[in-house]
Amino acid sequence: FRFPFSLEMESSVCMDGTPAAYHLDRGSGAGNKSWIVNLEGGGWCNNARTCRFRTRTHHGSSNFMERQIIFTGIMSASSAENPDFYNWNRVKIRYCDSASFAGDAFDKGTGLYFRGQRIWEEAIRHLLSIGMASADRALLTGCSAGGLAAILHCDQFGAFFAGRSTTVKCLADAGLFLDAVDVSGGRSLRSYYGDIVAMQGVAPHLPPTCTDHLDATSCFFPQNIIDNIKTPIFLLNAAYDVWQIEESLAPSKADPSRAWRACKFNRSACNASQINFLQDFREQMVASVRGFSGSKSNGLFINSCFAHCQSELPATWNGTPTIQNKVEV
Repeated sequence: FRFPFSLEMESSVCMDGTPAAYHLDRGSGAGNKSWIVNLEGGGWCNNARTCRFRTRTHHGSSNFMERQIIFTGIMSASSAENPDFYNWNRVKIRYCDSASFAGDAFDKGTGLYFRGQRIWEEAIRHLLSIGMASADRALLTGCSAGGLAAILHCDQFGAFFAGRSTTVKCLADAGLFLDAVDVSGGRSLRSYYGDIVAMQGVAPHLPPTCTDHLDATSCFFPQNIIDNIKTPIFLLNAAYDVWQIEESLAPSKADPSRAWRACKFNRSACNASQINFLQDFREQMVASVRGFSGSKSNGLFINSCFAHCQSELPATWNGTPTIQNKVEV
């Protein structure tokens, strides 16, 4: 469903100016008044060249989006695969802004729209108008760039239900991107995020509890946000997040000698020093959630898998995982 919004410069549109969109599978039975809103992921772009390229894909234009998609994992309609949410109203908001639904800018030179924040706000208002306002339960989820978006927007999501009796929670899958040192001693992801925040006008939409004492780029990193989120949130992440290993810790620019080329794609090819580097990254991730984990309203599952996104894949979301008699969701 394409949002019924105008195509004016000020409206909520994809990067090429086409209307934003979402997919909805209505709930039934006991899940009729429960809603799960999934923010699609799919990376980012940090300059005119990469952003223009994305306008020729569904990550930058609704012209390239499928009219129908298959919901899997936490979005599945199968009671066997997804016993907790299969009969809920399930919504996937398509990702076509490339800044985790957080930017608000227009580049006159390139003609690119960066309206992620507006897409987010208009989508939620529209869903409220078609039934979500009367929800008993509402869950905001997302994976990867969508997982980061779920973290950034969790309290905003909760605020939409202020004054209502709705139980509101969030789940961020593979969204715990760390401000980590790469194999060259630099900070590749920080540099990349800095470009995104500046180009897309992200700063005004970041949590003020972070921006009141840190720079905007730092506040695009979840480790600097999660401790102050008031809405209950669950973090699901692989400690050896393969995207972060490949693109943040050992990107090609940081590894000109290609010493990490084999290791980053196949852990069995890593030498002892590289294994130690990866284990240190795991320790950084565990340390980043230490304060967060002290809250009784929050939850987390940080596993030692080499993976990226686990809630939307049938192979890693099948039934309800249980650890020491505690379920994951």
